[in-house]
Amino acid sequence: MHEISCESIIIVWKYQIRKMKQIMEVDCNQCDSPKTTFEDTIDAADVKDMRLEAEAVVNDVLFAVADMHVSKILQNAVDVAYINVEIKEGNRYCLELTEAGLRVVGYTFDQVDESTIAHYHETVYSLLDSLSPAYREAFGNALLQRLERLKQNGQ
Repeated sequence: MHEISCESIIIVWKYQIRKMKQIMEVDCNQCDSPKTTFEDTIDAADVKDMRLEAEAVVNDVLFAVADMHVSKILQNAVDVAYINVEIKEGNRYCLELTEAGLRVVGYTFDQVDESTIAHYHETVYSLLDSLSPAYREAFGNALLQRLERLKQNGQ
């Protein structure tokens, strides 16, 4: 097994995500879209819908955890969303996603414990890396497989 640091993995994944966003922006800019005002553009750019962000977070790392889904019980909104995650070691967490990042707010699904004091993580990768050695291993293996495929394709 190759020894890769979590920081290296995160750097590579961030690079891949930036590349995918650039491709998506080019594709989107080529589409016919309705005319919008300058104010509409600024409003849309300034506000992230955390419900959509939460779905993206789940889809991005579902392969490396036992279970992960957006809470259907807790109140999700434009500015906050709750994600339930069970790591491969069996521990369950309720995560809060806001503009500040992600943090653990409970130690079972759909539970927010106001007394929980947890710092925010900028990425789901960082948060899961701090909670789960099995996540780290699954993420590293997935990255190695991706790099091997790129190498085989001559990229």
